[in-house]
Amino acid sequence: MLIWFVVLYLLVSIGIGLYAATRVHNTKDFAVAGRHLPLPVVTATVFATWFGAEAVFGASSTFVKEGLRGVVADPFGSSMCLVLAGIFFSRYLYKLNIITLGDFYRIRYNRAVEVITTLCIVASYLGWVSAQIKALGLILNVVTHDGISQTAGMILGAIVVLTYTTFGGMLSVAVLDFVQMAVSMGGLFYIATVMADKTGGVATVIDHASAAGKFEFFPPPDPWMWITFIGAWVTMMLGSIPQQDVFQRITSAKSAKIAIWGSLLGASIYFCFTFVPMFIAYSATLIDPGQFVPMLQSESPADYQRVLPLLVLEQTPLAAQVIFFGAVLSAIMSCSSATLLAPSVTFAENIVRGFFPHMGDHAFLRVMRLCIVGFACVVLTFALLSNASIFKMVENAYKVTLAGAFIPLVAGALWKRATTQGALAAIVGGLMSWLLVEFLVEESPVPPQLIGLGFSFGGMILGSLLPQWIGHRLPQEDIHAALHHRAAAETHHAHGEPRP
Repeated sequence: MLIWFVVLYLLVSIGIGLYAATRVHNTKDFAVAGRHLPLPVVTATVFATWFGAEAVFGASSTFVKEGLRGVVADPFGSSMCLVLAGIFFSRYLYKLNIITLGDFYRIRYNRAVEVITTLCIVASYLGWVSAQIKALGLILNVVTHDGISQTAGMILGAIVVLTYTTFGGMLSVAVLDFVQMAVSMGGLFYIATVMADKTGGVATVIDHASAAGKFEFFPPPDPWMWITFIGAWVTMMLGSIPQQDVFQRITSAKSAKIAIWGSLLGASIYFCFTFVPMFIAYSATLIDPGQFVPMLQSESPADYQRVLPLLVLEQTPLAAQVIFFGAVLSAIMSCSSATLLAPSVTFAENIVRGFFPHMGDHAFLRVMRLCIVGFACVVLTFALLSNASIFKMVENAYKVTLAGAFIPLVAGALWKRATTQGALAAIVGGLMSWLLVEFLVEESPVPPQLIGLGFSFGGMILGSLLPQWIGHRLPQEDIHAALHHRAAAETHHAHGEPRP
């Protein structure tokens, strides 16, 4: 019975997504939902940016193992990212009327910066989307009692998400996010109440976690432990800002005011609600410590990531199981669809279009859809081959954008004297230093991505100012007026007509 409910839910999701696809008429509809989403939908889609596999399975099991200190990246870093991104995008980029972050890098700098940063952004999604696909495989494997292997489950889950995302784009994603946010929040709240009854109440679980030291957030007074702690926080908080899915969801709003309020509300709801799966997972240690504590203490992700679904299967009635797995599928499918769409749209707009500048809008829409299919195949392969945990796959995803894309984005919008030379120096310096430390230094006391961020910052400053000091000082201009002028100059060709 549970399996048929899951199948029905997947079919309904595909149906809703395909219905929304009938309203997609051009690339702007496909990439940013025509930029006409109201506040409730923007809030839901911003919430769904992060509420996926890592929040339900990754962060919850990590909290049980390591406490609040272990989840500094998510939800603390990720929710702060949504706040900062909402303020930044709505104030500085919304009026440019662009559909990807790569467009900003091209307008502000040049084609070379656009291509390199786009490749960084696309590469960062491998781990993120793979984590969602891996979680879908886990759910289908558990629900069918190993009737569907995790590998087959990943393939099936990827096909389902690929179907409605390919046809409907951001419009399908936004509509499903709104529906699935209600399902996931209601379902997980209900499961939390069931677990509270089994453990003797919410206070019992909280008191037990507190006595076990799970609410200790800050590390001991050891400078190297603090650096590692800050590195995990900053990687998710800042490295996630130059991300196409965050940008798409915020700038799909029908006004800049709705964009900022939607991001703030979505971030706040996400931060608070992420503790619900943590509560459910920790309840397992009180309900059946003999079974679940060894699984949670295991170093294998295949063990501790199964605690939450097994707890529900073994400790709740069928109705609760249906609600839980419907809620979890809602959360993961919302997250995976947008994170599959984002890098594909970015690659099509900022890499492929440059080679075919005279391509019409309908032909380019087909290219976007082909890119989604291609990226889905790459992601599925990566998910099948990776042995990393869901939480680590997500946490590691944003090192490349922190080192290579964050400084050029922020400096380009906020610093008038940032130049193309500075951007290239920031990208090359950040990426090379990060990669060298990551792969050549066995145990760096400073997280490699923080070293990359430092070199990127220095490269931007020196690369921008040295040529001006050695040669002549460039005339200062109002950077925002210049950006609006350049963006307006591209408006007539941004969605199908050739670029000048």
